[in-house]
Amino acid sequence: MSNLSDDQQNEIGLSRSTSSQTRRVVSEGLEEILFKAIPVLDHGFVRVIDYMGDDAAVVQAARVSYGRGTKKVSEDRALINYLLRHWHTTPFEMAEIKFHVKMPIFVARQWIRHRMASVNEYSARYSVLDREFYIPAPDQLAAQSNQNRQGRGETVGHEEAQEVLRLLTRDAERNYDDYLAMLNHDDQGERINHDRMGLARELARMNLSLNFYTQWYWKIDLHNLMGFLRLRADPHAQYEIRVYAEVILDIMKKWVPATYEAFIDHRLEAASFSGEALRALRRMLAGEKIGQADTKLSKREWDEFIIKLHPDADR
Repeated sequence: MSNLSDDQQNEIGLSRSTSSQTRRVVSEGLEEILFKAIPVLDHGFVRVIDYMGDDAAVVQAARVSYGRGTKKVSEDRALINYLLRHWHTTPFEMAEIKFHVKMPIFVARQWIRHRMASVNEYSARYSVLDREFYIPAPDQLAAQSNQNRQGRGETVGHEEAQEVLRLLTRDAERNYDDYLAMLNHDDQGERINHDRMGLARELARMNLSLNFYTQWYWKIDLHNLMGFLRLRADPHAQYEIRVYAEVILDIMKKWVPATYEAFIDHRLEAASFSGEALRALRRMLAGEKIGQADTKLSKREWDEFIIKLHPDADR
């Protein structure tokens, strides 16, 4: 099901039907999806609006060469791996990408914590928000985790899930109806009561809940994009922002495939160890059987250490 209106789809179709000749580097993978809206959650989407550079831009900056260079692809790939492996960041700042994202407001508030980007958000002071709000799928309704104070635990039962969904839908619908009543407009923007002035948009919006959708343009360089993805594409990230990160991760694969492979290897699937944890690991590799009491690691640090060594083991 499309998350776009007919007018929005026609606008995107018009953008995609226009092309320009350029001497700039072009990513064939991104050109295939440029302007397309990739659905996320029930009403959200991610789409690429523009980009600058590719893997070659990273290599060019690292070597300070005058063009795309004459090195073999394998050498470029090796250099990108070296840069990520040793945390050299500046060359990755030479490639940039701009997204148009539509997400629930509570997701946007998590997202904005990644401050090294340029953001311009849809203004509810200027325009009226649509009647669009996020309602989770039943399998995403879970109780508070007993181990993680900011995460989910076991999924709630069917009856409780149905009650939660009923409350979420009822409250969102009611809040939006009251929002329109305060504006003194109906869904089509027509005045409801000609004897009332209606409240300013900047005031009426305070009645809306955090599951209503907002939109923004988000421009970021490749280095900071990887910082965002390292945290938000992690399995421990909140589901509602993780699904956006997973879509963007797939876009990154199309845009900069060599950097994507290095990023997966050296960031997403890598693990770091404290000095004490590394000493414990060396003792284990030497054949010594040790437990937490044999180290200076706290109980929590020890548990995290063991999880890194055996991520699929029962805990």
